[in-house]
Amino acid sequence: MKSLHRKIETIIEPEPVVEGAGVRLKRSIATRRLNYLDPFLLLDHFASDNPRDYEAGFPLHPHRGIETVTYMLKGEVHHRDTLGNSGSIGAGDVQWMTAGRGIMHEEMPQVRPEGIAGFQLWVNLPAKLKMTPPRYQDIRAREIPEIKHDDGARIRVITGTVEGTRGPVTEIAANPIYLDVFVPAHAFFRQPIEQGHTAFAYVFEGEAKFAGDDKEDGSIISHPRLVVLGDGDYLKVTASETPVRFLLVSGKPLHEPIARYGPFVMNTQEEIKQTLRELRMGTFVTT
Repeated sequence: MKSLHRKIETIIEPEPVVEGAGVRLKRSIATRRLNYLDPFLLLDHFASDNPRDYEAGFPLHPHRGIETVTYMLKGEVHHRDTLGNSGSIGAGDVQWMTAGRGIMHEEMPQVRPEGIAGFQLWVNLPAKLKMTPPRYQDIRAREIPEIKHDDGARIRVITGTVEGTRGPVTEIAANPIYLDVFVPAHAFFRQPIEQGHTAFAYVFEGEAKFAGDDKEDGSIISHPRLVVLGDGDYLKVTASETPVRFLLVSGKPLHEPIARYGPFVMNTQEEIKQTLRELRMGTFVTT
């Protein structure tokens, strides 16, 4: 059977938002144009050299029914929760947190001369796992494999498999791919993506032609833009005069109803009401 390349379905320009206690972000998923990209609930891009844009951070707040994925490009974030977990993630590190039945945590960016940059992605959990015990996968930069091609292309594999190399984040219900891809000028990148899985690319440096094949050139996408990809077996990205760097993310859609209230994502409004009752009664977090 002939392979089908993934074409561009939608191009999203990130919207500026302020979250937490005053952190300035660029948001591509969970916006007026793109509310939900099953199973992905939110994508935020944070990047600033100005401490006032990020130093207030994200004081103690709850989550239930989702996973939050923080990927750092530069700077440092301290985190702690009410279950006794604490630590820091820095440049190149990833934290994949499964909130499950409930967690209260805080994320506080540290003021550093280099500033801060990175991403946070929210991934929905299927109904059967929404009340699973919370857990963390803290992955250091040195643990993330990087594939280097002769033409200068580099692929950091956070989760999923590229050319037989598997990322360190495992046992995720969405069976995701999460890659950080750099393609130099005049080079190309081709990646298989399981048919039927939701997929997007987030371009955060440079520009390139996306979603072409042997017969079509594709469309030039400049940073910062999120590209929602249609169905198919693979994605091809071709850089021309300038290099490009982007995230490539895919996952198995849940096809389940969602009830969403801020940091809580369940399947019914009654489950949301129950969550809010537990929060008021002080029974939200259990050990």
